[in-house]
Amino acid sequence: MKLVEHFEAGLDAPICLTWELTYACNLACVHCLSSSGRRDPRELTTAECRAVIEELERMQVFYVNVGGGEPTVRKDFWELVEYATSHHVGVKFSTNGSRITASRAEWLRGNDYVDVQISLDGATAEVNDRVRGAGSFATAVRAMEHLAGTGFKLSVVVTRENAGQLDAFKALADRYGAQLRLTRLRPSGRAVDVWDELHPTAAQQREVYAWLLAHGEEVLTGDSFFHLSAFGEALPGLNLCGAGRVVCLIDPVGDVYACPFAIHDAFLAGNVRAPGGFAGVWRESELFARLRSPQGGGACSSCTFFDSCRGGCMAAKFFTGLPLDGPDPECVLGHGEAALAVRERRPPKPRVDHSRVRACDESPVAGLA
Repeated sequence: MKLVEHFEAGLDAPICLTWELTYACNLACVHCLSSSGRRDPRELTTAECRAVIEELERMQVFYVNVGGGEPTVRKDFWELVEYATSHHVGVKFSTNGSRITASRAEWLRGNDYVDVQISLDGATAEVNDRVRGAGSFATAVRAMEHLAGTGFKLSVVVTRENAGQLDAFKALADRYGAQLRLTRLRPSGRAVDVWDELHPTAAQQREVYAWLLAHGEEVLTGDSFFHLSAFGEALPGLNLCGAGRVVCLIDPVGDVYACPFAIHDAFLAGNVRAPGGFAGVWRESELFARLRSPQGGGACSSCTFFDSCRGGCMAAKFFTGLPLDGPDPECVLGHGEAALAVRERRPPKPRVDHSRVRACDESPVAGLA
């Protein structure tokens, strides 16, 4: 059995688990996939988070991608990081850099089981701050200066505004001894409202594809750009939608979704607070069972390039109002653009925009000095 076929059938434990610890954030990025802002008063307690970590250890989950919101805003964040690593669960966390001090960077430098990812969406302040907020570029650069030489990751969501800056991002990463990670802009969370104006043009998609081919294993992409493989040659990374098969997300209140970019009731598999915990959701969810069963190609099955792009991204289709068995909205052959022009379903909105919710009186930057 090929590795991809093995992944399609699902694994005993996810190899890419994203865990959003909080919806609290001191930024309000226009493309935030989780619509973060204020914390949810129902978020998992420290004790509940520890229990999830112990469960991940029993499942032999090698590492977890921690995000938010801004995860370092949680007062118990570093405590939970230490608890995870002491239980043989490595931590890769994404941050805007606002709480990466020189002393914390030294602590990270000496910890082999913690990997930091600094988020930046423009190689210049002008481009970045339009998306992430005034001052966010300077904050990220200051964090990178503290982390220089630690092998941290520089994480970039590729948009129409920064697609021409890939060389500049690579130079920035090289300057600080970091590794560049590029992620596709998905129309999830607040990005539903800005995707039409921010997603790369067809010409830019082609340029991004050529750039990724040229830089090969130097740049991390995960499963972000497998839809571009229909241009011809497969890109490095996972050329498969891993939702519910090798990938899933735990949100701040313990809900488990098939994909970090599909935070919607349609992709809700269960909750870690239920009997059976996370393992029960991963192994027994009806949704995950359906995703792991053989999938038909739908309208794309007759396409010459179906084996390359696999029909594209499930979340991108869902949040642009396209059928899940139809073409990706960024199909390189233009089928997605044609489908968007005649779509019958309105794109769904995120369930909650946490930048506007008033369910909790606590500041959105709770714990942030």
